[in-house]
Amino acid sequence: MPAVHVSRKKKKPMCMNCFKNLFVLGCLLGLPAFQALAQTSEDKTLSPYFLVKGDKPGVDVMPLKATEAQVQISGVIADVEVKQVYVNEGEQTLEAIYVFPGSTRAAVYGMTMQIGERRLVAKIEEKQKARAQYETAKEEGRTASLLEQLNPNVFQMNVANILPGDSITVSLRYTELLEPNAGVYEFVYPTVVGPRYSESLANDPTASDKWVQNPYLQEGEAPNYTFGLQARIQTGVPIQDITSTSHEVDITFRGKEQAEIRLGKKEKFAGNKDFILQYRLRGGQIETGLLLSASENAVADGSENRLGGGEDENFFLLMMQPPKLPKLEDIPPREYVFIVDVSGSMHGFPLGVSKKLLRDLIGNLRPSDRFNVMLFESSNQMMSPESLPANEANIQKAIEVIEQQRGSGGTRLMPALQEALNFKETKDFSRSFVVITDGYVTVEREAFDLISNNLNEANLFAFGIGSSVNRYLIEGLARVGFGEPFFLTQQSEAKAIGDKFRQYIEQPVLTNIQIEYQGLDVYDVEPRYIPDVFAERPILVYGKFKGAAQGSITLRGKSGNKPYTQTIYVSKSTAQENQALRYLWARKRIQRLDDYRKLSPGRQDDKIKEEVTRLGLEYNLLTAYTSFIAEDTEVRNGQGNSLTVKQPLPMPAGVSNQALGTKSGNPRKYKKVTGSVERSFDESDEEETISLSQDILIEQEENKPVPVVGITWVSGKASPPSTLDALKKHLRQFQDLSSYQGEVLIRFEVREDGSLGAFQILKSPHPNVDQTLIQALKSSGTWNPAQRKGKKQNTRVTLRLQLPLL
Repeated sequence: MPAVHVSRKKKKPMCMNCFKNLFVLGCLLGLPAFQALAQTSEDKTLSPYFLVKGDKPGVDVMPLKATEAQVQISGVIADVEVKQVYVNEGEQTLEAIYVFPGSTRAAVYGMTMQIGERRLVAKIEEKQKARAQYETAKEEGRTASLLEQLNPNVFQMNVANILPGDSITVSLRYTELLEPNAGVYEFVYPTVVGPRYSESLANDPTASDKWVQNPYLQEGEAPNYTFGLQARIQTGVPIQDITSTSHEVDITFRGKEQAEIRLGKKEKFAGNKDFILQYRLRGGQIETGLLLSASENAVADGSENRLGGGEDENFFLLMMQPPKLPKLEDIPPREYVFIVDVSGSMHGFPLGVSKKLLRDLIGNLRPSDRFNVMLFESSNQMMSPESLPANEANIQKAIEVIEQQRGSGGTRLMPALQEALNFKETKDFSRSFVVITDGYVTVEREAFDLISNNLNEANLFAFGIGSSVNRYLIEGLARVGFGEPFFLTQQSEAKAIGDKFRQYIEQPVLTNIQIEYQGLDVYDVEPRYIPDVFAERPILVYGKFKGAAQGSITLRGKSGNKPYTQTIYVSKSTAQENQALRYLWARKRIQRLDDYRKLSPGRQDDKIKEEVTRLGLEYNLLTAYTSFIAEDTEVRNGQGNSLTVKQPLPMPAGVSNQALGTKSGNPRKYKKVTGSVERSFDESDEEETISLSQDILIEQEENKPVPVVGITWVSGKASPPSTLDALKKHLRQFQDLSSYQGEVLIRFEVREDGSLGAFQILKSPHPNVDQTLIQALKSSGTWNPAQRKGKKQNTRVTLRLQLPLL
């Protein structure tokens, strides 16, 4: 990526004779002896890949045929049943592996498996035990299903021994609380897990990262399974309006307080973007008060119940609406550090939305504010060494920098956050970090730890951009950063959400918050403390209580320069046997203990793992350490042999193939040339490319000390250690480069010492090719580094190969 403060310009073309002379000179280079190929996989990193359809007859690699959600919303609590139908239309017994997303707030409490007329209820087990039971059933030829949590918002379903002709339905159930924001209730059903950028090594992946190596369909290719959703809303207050911002829906009202929602007929294959349902109540009313799940004894005579999990525990959920945004004349000056993702997965629609958002955010800063912009992908760089005044010239400069971005490279979030958090702060300014990304990374907990330990007195806000963002990362960044998460799924929302963001951060709604309990014996309250409230959304408190449901709960704080008090009387609340409160309380505690932390072996972390495991088993919840297992007793596959297939996922709507390191639409112009040298220039990319043969492409980029060089072309005294023919001979030794067909485009750096690094796959037919090519290049010998005025320089090279190499 070019330095962000320099505009790119066209270069004066070099004459054709110069190119020919350089070509001849390159061909005279000798090939040094190759070192023995080191059988190492240190550079093999986990990565998603495109589905390659095989030609084996009788094999169906897409066993998932339908997924459907039934949603029941009662008041502020949603209960969801998700059905996944697996059908084996091939001739071999299958094991299907399907990775799918979930809500970060979801408490998954049940699973069943239906095989013909038999319905099997899953049981919750410790994760390793459940996996062992599943593997045993698989080997014995019994049909089984296993549901595991990979991340708080990423789950994996394994279904073993799906016989030819089988139709197996696996259903899971979860509940979650809907948190209104500025009078709007929103239910989000995530539909697809976007491809993740991971730096974990393929030969030693972390348990939570293994799923990253999953097949994806090509950009624009419709999902190969159907998607259905039906929802019913029941409220105690008349509904004002209902809308879906993501899908076409049919809405039927059943009186003033009930409504039914169904997906439109055109949305049958629209499972490639999050389903978003929003509704408001008459008069903008927000649900406030106290919900109880208490035994009759607790309500009637105040008898004390036992501690720990159990049917007779008493739970409460407190919802208190904070005051409106105070109007203050003296708002302290603000400093904003925008950390913007411009990686390959942001190419196209997501980056377009980001540009619009940033134009609105930066373009409307006050003159007294200061700001800076960091753009990150495989590398990162600040626009300025220190924050700039938000004057017209600096704002225009920032907008020009942002407009130049096209999206490429990997999503290296951690280095960007580390550099931004170490960025020199402006004295006497209130600082806010603003992260803008689709979140397609696997370092969520590492990022949470980094922010928790280094944020100091600043706040961090996170914007999720795209149709199927990583909500776990976006929400987690905001929560540990004492800020708010925002989500933009379409470009038209940018201005409205940008305006809302500025309003939020100008002044907190409520500070110095304390909650007092009088006459109610509470314990195990979540959260333990409440940070400053920026948004107009209820303050939520979960907990348990002993004895009678009586007394009062008072919220105190400061709104602007004035004290604020709100009291709710327990006797006026509704006591009922609402089992959802048990699950929601346990899920909230698990969130604090585990979701936003990176655990490592150690006494303290081991205790946390034990506690989360206990909560999962006691409250029948899916966690990082507990799983659901359903297994049939009947041996259906006598031979025990089966073919394991990973269910391919659709590319999220609006996300390009570049999310997997592949150019979308091939925006650069590459010419195939044999026996001569030709030059091509792409106006849209403002990069000059030099092509020497049908097998090799050399790319020249602006803002480099010397032109980028290729395999047989020498410029600026930088060159590889081989001729084209010798290099091809070396590459033919690698089996994966002979077993696949298609074009490969790889970018890498030739360092000052002649070593190669910073490999970036721009296009490839398969991940096996990627890692093999990197190994092959690294073992090709020491390259001759570029020089300028006698000083060695780092240089970037782009190499194009047409496989198989003939």
